Amino acid sequence: MCDRCSDILRQPLTSSRRSMMLLAASAFGVAALGGSAPAKEAKAPPKPQNVLSPDAALKRLIEGNARYVAGVSRRHDFKNEREALVGGQNPFAAVLSCADSRIAPEYAFDSGRGDLFVCRVAGNFAGDETIASMEYTVAVLGTPLILVLGHDSCGAVDATIKSLKDDKPLPGHIPTLVSALAPAVKTAAQQSGNALDNAIRQNVIDNVAKLKSAAPILNAAVEQGKLKVVGGIYRLSTGTVELLAQG
Repeated sequence: MCDRCSDILRQPLTSSRRSMMLLAASAFGVAALGGSAPAKEAKAPPKPQNVLSPDAALKRLIEGNARYVAGVSRRHDFKNEREALVGGQNPFAAVLSCADSRIAPEYAFDSGRGDLFVCRVAGNFAGDETIASMEYTVAVLGTPLILVLGHDSCGAVDATIKSLKDDKPLPGHIPTLVSALAPAVKTAAQQSGNALDNAIRQNVIDNVAKLKSAAPILNAAVEQGKLKVVGGIYRLSTGTVELLAQG
């Protein structure tokens, strides 16, 4: 990352269009050319239909999931979408999803190319790299919505519960997943009901809170009403995404 981009990313997000344009230019290395670029008309976004408010973006996600569940997903024109997106992208939502092969956000929300900015990791938790990726999509691409998407029967959460209970480290690099998921598992252990279901839900809640409060970019965007961060649980049996109550 160039020094100019680093300087801008460290500053609080502002509402000015100039600041956003400077960040975008720096992210792609334009500032490294030296001097200021000549003023030009603002370029139309690759997918104008993706320029939405946070609430409208959430509504679109919900409607897409309803089509997926009902088995009436739309036919997407992938050829024209490829051509339109060669020069850039403006996804209307970002999804932090589990890496589980049974979960495919693009299918689950009946979305086309360039619609969703997806980060996937076993256990759908927000590590440093994921937070940085979300900062990029919000600050540079203008994405108005982040969804943390857990799912029932999550193997990563279940393995964490068993590892902590048995006090037995897992092989390879898997303990890093356990460390990331352990706080949610420990909190859920104090709750009544199914331990795995509670931990899956708590993990989503914790990571929504983590992304909402991530300074200096995401928390500022939330405070300014430019970004909404929500959580949901994907049900394997039906494909339904159940949104969690927003606090």
